Amino acid sequence: MSELIVDRDGAHKRVRFNRPEQRNALSPAVVEQMLEVLAESGTDGTRLLEVSGEGRNFCAGFDLSDIDSQSEGDLLLRFVRVEQMLQGVHHAPFHTLALAHGRVVGAGADLVLACRSRVAAPGTMFEMPGAGFGLILGTRRLSATVGNDVALDLLAGPFDAERAKAAGFIREIAVQEDWHGVAHRVLAQATRLAGETEKTMLGILRADSRAQDLADLVASGARPGIKQRIAAYAASRKGASK
Repeated sequence: MSELIVDRDGAHKRVRFNRPEQRNALSPAVVEQMLEVLAESGTDGTRLLEVSGEGRNFCAGFDLSDIDSQSEGDLLLRFVRVEQMLQGVHHAPFHTLALAHGRVVGAGADLVLACRSRVAAPGTMFEMPGAGFGLILGTRRLSATVGNDVALDLLAGPFDAERAKAAGFIREIAVQEDWHGVAHRVLAQATRLAGETEKTMLGILRADSRAQDLADLVASGARPGIKQRIAAYAASRKGASK
């Protein structure tokens, strides 16, 4: 069974995370597949890349299931690859659409934020816990989208779809039965201009802070003890779910 389902209809490409039993957590393999999809989509005529998740949740973020076998260096490399994936989405030369539902945690929330069009089902819950264990990932993108003060509020704890929409974190709340129509509307917007014109416009509308974002992530992830801090967070999550 593929952990990442990819299909397309002309200029519209759909990517679905397919690890429902793991709440679609981002394993190293899934991140590498996403990077490949992004690279291909920049040259194969894709005008809209849609991202969603199978099962009850969009994405639980970084896959913590194998943390015991990972060194701090291993973890840092995985953080870097996740950040490169997020940068690939954020600076894509085509439109991107996130369709979120259920629980959306950590890098999963960062992935939603990286997309240009961001839609959530009613009842969706977001959480960005990285700063709690000392990891700086996506903070500048969050601030650029919602502003510094609101960013601090959202980083403080979970927030629901209504709060996300009011803050500008997502742009729309829509029931899943309406997502097909939402995607059709976004595709029409994405293809209204000639491809090269659209690509140039999309590039102009995104401030490029990729080098600094990556440097900030590496500096935070390289601070000794990151594995222990993440393990403590993972243990607390397991306790909360019992």
